[in-house]
Amino acid sequence: MEATEDLAAALAAKFTVLLPHLDERQRRLLLAAEARSLGHGGIRLVARAAGVREATVSLGVTELDCGEAPLGRVRRVGGGRKRVVDLDPGLRPALLALVEPDVRGDPMSPLRWTTKSTRHLAAELTRQGHRISADTVADVLREEGFSLQGNAKVIEGRQHPDRDGQFRYINDQAKAHQAAGDPVISVDTKKKEVVGPLKNGGKEWRPAGDPVRVSTHDFPDKELGKAVPYGIYDLATNTGWVSVGTDHDTAAFAVESIRRWWKARGTQDYPQARRLLITADAGGSNGYRTRAWKAELAALAMETGLHITVCHFPPGTSKWNRIEHRLFSHITMNWRGRPLASHEVIVQSIAATTTRTGLKVHAELDTATYATGVRIVDRQLDALPLARHEWHGDWNYTLRPEEYCRDGTPPIPPQDLPGPDRAWLVHPDLTGLQPDQWDQLIAQLRAARELQREEDLHQRRGGDRQKVPAAGLYTGRRPGLTLVDRLLATILYQRFKLPQVVIAPLFTVTPVTLNRAISQTRRLLHDIRHTIEPAATQLATLDDLAAHLDIAPTSKIKTAS
Repeated sequence: MEATEDLAAALAAKFTVLLPHLDERQRRLLLAAEARSLGHGGIRLVARAAGVREATVSLGVTELDCGEAPLGRVRRVGGGRKRVVDLDPGLRPALLALVEPDVRGDPMSPLRWTTKSTRHLAAELTRQGHRISADTVADVLREEGFSLQGNAKVIEGRQHPDRDGQFRYINDQAKAHQAAGDPVISVDTKKKEVVGPLKNGGKEWRPAGDPVRVSTHDFPDKELGKAVPYGIYDLATNTGWVSVGTDHDTAAFAVESIRRWWKARGTQDYPQARRLLITADAGGSNGYRTRAWKAELAALAMETGLHITVCHFPPGTSKWNRIEHRLFSHITMNWRGRPLASHEVIVQSIAATTTRTGLKVHAELDTATYATGVRIVDRQLDALPLARHEWHGDWNYTLRPEEYCRDGTPPIPPQDLPGPDRAWLVHPDLTGLQPDQWDQLIAQLRAARELQREEDLHQRRGGDRQKVPAAGLYTGRRPGLTLVDRLLATILYQRFKLPQVVIAPLFTVTPVTLNRAISQTRRLLHDIRHTIEPAATQLATLDDLAAHLDIAPTSKIKTAS
């Protein structure tokens, strides 16, 4: 009897140590193994030492005698509490109706316009009478093949049937130009940036707890303005050129950027070139529908003597343009986490962009102003030396300088002369000035205009101009309105009270552009202390203007209207 008590005490000590580390089935099997080793009376002795029922030990003995392989789990299949989706057959369809309202569920789902988080789904199902937790909702969704998904940027707009053919055509044109030693460039405007101490995406290494402080709101600063980076990427030399504009992204600005690249780099890298191939996307300032883009390129072709061929990527495929992933993406990575506090910061950050494949980038600031709303009428477009290619002539065309000016119209009107077909407006009866007084006023306006531009853009430049300005008011680009045009429009508006919507057709610009030109000119006249005296006769229409100058209204005025 004493030996039995000693054995029971030894078993109790063993079980106290081992049983807490075992699951339910493992405990039964351990107790059964000890009972079998003791023989007759072992079940009762082990049950007493472990503090369990004898039936539990007997069940373990039965499981040992069956010789089953390890289950790998505590309970047999089907054991334990039933799942909520098994107890509630309507739960799964109700959940699918919430997450798939447009496919196979209810199109009027209560969660159609809110975040379908597991908590929101669980709350809505519970409201409908299906009690479920957020974790169980996630388990059921995963069983149904759902997962957390973001938006996939794969819709590229209209799928043109000749899209692949245009890609092949661009590739053939690029190979032909490069084989002949002619430059091939990819051009585009990078995303416009608001200048100032504003948050910029990305992270940079800094001391812990010392992030760069930026403004809470990303409101544009009127003094600092914005930055418009226009890029030119040379495919052969793996070099980039970026002009950072401070005004508008216009066709004149785009072509001026190409002009600067050609003068500074193109003539050095391709001294024998006679052709230039430009690949561009289908929209924006260099879009295939932009008439001003073609007119500015024609002026560049005549100026440089180059045959300029343009091949546009089909609509919706601008990301295939080389400049996007060969230049712009590296610029974005280079200035990540750095507030673009000034134009100087933007220019220096772009110029410092390099890659392990040898990319080199030049950047400079362009503080010129560019008129918006410049109209190119059909007659002007037809006069351009533009030869459309047989394959999609709207996307592929060449500007040949030797074919320019088929109607005798000069491509770049001087600033001290009116634009084409507007010389008749410089009349003493209209201006109220004699020829010598008119010439003197124009000379004063030219000097005042240049001074005005420098003062207005001094702060936006971040300091004084780094380069010596070229001679003349406009350098290398073809403006929509000359200085004389601006003065004439101001005289018509201020002296004769002609409405701006009536004057605008005479200068082939929109009323908005004309309003801006008149406002700037009035400031200039105020600076030089020149006053436009009102005329005795007030005009309301172009016919009134024709009658005042005693000309036939069916001539130039009718053409403009």
